Amino acid sequence: MKRLTLLATLIACALLASCTTGQSENINNDIAIANVTLIDAKQGLIENVTVVIRDDEIVSVSSDTDTTKTTADNVIDGTGKYLIPGLWDMHVHLTYDDRFTDLMPQSFLSWGVTSVRDTGGMMQDLTPVIARMRTPGATAPRVFFSGPLLDGQQVVYDGDARPLIGTQNSDAEQARENVRRLKAGGADFIKIYELVSPEVFAALVDEAGKLSMPIASHVPLHLLASTVGNQVGTMEHLRNIELDCASNAEALLVIRQQKLTAENIESGHALRSSLHQLQRLDAIAALDEERCAMVLASLTETIQVPTLRLNAIPLAPPYEQTDWDDAISAMLPAVQKEWNMPNQFIPKDYEKRDLRFSHYSLKMVQRMLDAGVPIGAGTDTPIGLAIPGYSLHRELEMLVRAGLTPLQALEASTIRPAEFLSIQDQMGTIEVGKRADLVLLAKNPLEDIRNTRKIDTVISKGKVVPR
Repeated sequence: MKRLTLLATLIACALLASCTTGQSENINNDIAIANVTLIDAKQGLIENVTVVIRDDEIVSVSSDTDTTKTTADNVIDGTGKYLIPGLWDMHVHLTYDDRFTDLMPQSFLSWGVTSVRDTGGMMQDLTPVIARMRTPGATAPRVFFSGPLLDGQQVVYDGDARPLIGTQNSDAEQARENVRRLKAGGADFIKIYELVSPEVFAALVDEAGKLSMPIASHVPLHLLASTVGNQVGTMEHLRNIELDCASNAEALLVIRQQKLTAENIESGHALRSSLHQLQRLDAIAALDEERCAMVLASLTETIQVPTLRLNAIPLAPPYEQTDWDDAISAMLPAVQKEWNMPNQFIPKDYEKRDLRFSHYSLKMVQRMLDAGVPIGAGTDTPIGLAIPGYSLHRELEMLVRAGLTPLQALEASTIRPAEFLSIQDQMGTIEVGKRADLVLLAKNPLEDIRNTRKIDTVISKGKVVPR
């Protein structure tokens, strides 16, 4: 009897397990955003659509708004709302300041930034951070990274005057070995910095090409922007373009090269800073429109990431914005105290602020736009009062102020970063087969780009993000 009872129990358990397994297989975890207005930079604005996602993929985009027909378990009413692709920040530093590293993933997602491009950090610092962010189920944006800034014999970010996020490349062979090491370590692209020699720059470009690694770059101080542009995928901060656009560009470059090769050379940080201070404003004052048009014509295949919210920060410091208090409230108390006051480089009196580089940066982006140069959206977070996620919306606002339409600003923060990494078949638009990174807005961003901050729901990797 005991054996029969045990056998019956086992059979019952087996049947129950079978039923349970069958039920779990039929569970539908699809999410449908119904009756929404779709907006992306490829398709423009399409009203009254239903978007269905399954796991991490968009599986349907249709004009059928009858929610009774959907089999999705989770139906989000999109009536009167606007659905855009998840946003990117193309220029962040996850490990630049320890006060932000652990806060960044959630902060980015809360602001609808579902992908980031880390443009400089030491591998020993980045590796555990990237691993946590890429852990299945982690609440974190997608992350793509370059590893350290690849600098020259002198290193600007050497851990002395500045945080340690750069590494030395004293000759071509060391440069090649560094690129190979980064590839083996899982880096998605490389980042070339400002003190590399022409020989090292050529070696970095060549080795990255052999390994199919995209290249982000500052314009090295030894070179002209028009020389660098067609060899890299992105150029950052508009930096050193002003020299190439100057009527006396060649003379300025000779002076720069002499200082770069002087025997009594300064630290990397001091050298770089002194050259910018010596030549930047003079070069801007000597801008030659005809020469500049030729320079920009050479950059039409290179995405420019101008970081306008940083370059033009004296025009509109973040702590003067009406939504600043809410945005900074999620940061650590020490950060709030430090950032809730006029910056030492930005006088409180508006009339005392030096706005020459700010105005130049805005005007240069307009010139680039007119010349057909592609623009990408990046912030340099957390440098320069950049709250992770929030600062991307400030960047979009500044891009529109510089002349981009709101739709072009969205393109800068969705399609351009995907193009840089050659994953535009996976990301950047709301189409069947694309990854399920989406932001539902309460207001239309095409009417006012500041409406990208009116976030209703964020979906990252197919999951609704708790906010």
